[in-house]
Amino acid sequence: MLEIVVKTENRERHVRVSAEELAGLVRRIGGDGDRFLVVQRIPDLPDVFAQVWHEAGGDYTLEYRDGAADRHFQAMVDGPEVVIASLAGWARQEAGWDGGPAWSLLDMGPAREVPPLDLDEDEREELEKRVREVLVGGYASRAELAELAEEYLVTDDRRPVSREQAQALADRLWLERVAEQAVWQGETDPERLTRAFTALQDAGITARENFTCCRSCGQSEIRGEGEPGARGFVYFHTQCTDSAAAGHGLMLLYGGFDGSPGTTAAIGHEVVAALEAVGLRVEWDRDPGRAITVTPLDWRRRLVG
Repeated sequence: MLEIVVKTENRERHVRVSAEELAGLVRRIGGDGDRFLVVQRIPDLPDVFAQVWHEAGGDYTLEYRDGAADRHFQAMVDGPEVVIASLAGWARQEAGWDGGPAWSLLDMGPAREVPPLDLDEDEREELEKRVREVLVGGYASRAELAELAEEYLVTDDRRPVSREQAQALADRLWLERVAEQAVWQGETDPERLTRAFTALQDAGITARENFTCCRSCGQSEIRGEGEPGARGFVYFHTQCTDSAAAGHGLMLLYGGFDGSPGTTAAIGHEVVAALEAVGLRVEWDRDPGRAITVTPLDWRRRLVG
C-alpha cells in the first residue's frame, strides 16, 4: 500500500491505496464532478501535495508543491500513464520520480503574512490545550483542527481567531506531533485497536472508531452504519477518544441489532476476544448492560491527515 490519502472532486477519500488503485483513480477522472484528485502523504504536511486535473478529451494538468509557494510546479501530460508513474513515484519518494514530465515553476504570488493572535494568555492556553487534545486523539485532519481553532473561542459578538491564524496554529501544533511520533517504534495500541475493529467488521459486527460526538448520537446512528446481515455493533465516540488520549482508558459501546440481551452479551464476548487477540487488555464483567473498557492503554495514534 502507498502511504497516501487521495481525495477526489466528488468527495471520496481513499486512505493507503495500492498502486493499482491509484492508477484506477487517475484513469477514472475526466467527467463532470470527477475531474481532479489531490494526493497527500501520510502524515499530511503543510504545503506538501500533488494533484491532477483532467477533462475528457484534454490533457492532464499535473502539479506538485514541495513545502512553499515558491516550490509549486506544473506539467502538462497527454495521457494517464505518465501521471500514474509520477504520482506513484512521488508517493514512494523515489529518487528521480519527477524526471519524466517537463515541469515549470508556477508563480503563486507572495505568501500572505499571518498576523499574531490577539489573545490574552488564558485564552491562548485554553485554545492550544483543546487543539492539542484533539490532535493527540489522532483522528482529526489538519483542516478539521484549523476549523476547531477558528471556532473554539467564538461568541455572539466576537470572532478572535481568523481562518489564516487558525491554520497557522493548527499546522504548528500538527508539526510538533509529527516530530513526536517520528521516534515511535512498532505497532501502537491504537493500531492494535484498529486491527481488532477490522477483524470484527469482517466477522459481521459493525465497528466504528471515533464515531459521533456522544453516546446518544452513536446509539441513534450506528444502525444506519451496518452492512446487510450485520449482527451487532461496537463503537466509541469522540468523548471516549478524549478520555483515552488523556490516559483514562477507552470505553467501548456495543450491542446486538435485534436488541436482545443474549445477542448483546454474545457481541460483547466477540469484542473482548478480538481485543485480546491483538494484545490489548480489557475490563468487562460480562454484564451486557455495562460497557467494555480497554485499559491500560498507551494512546499513541499516528496522524494521517
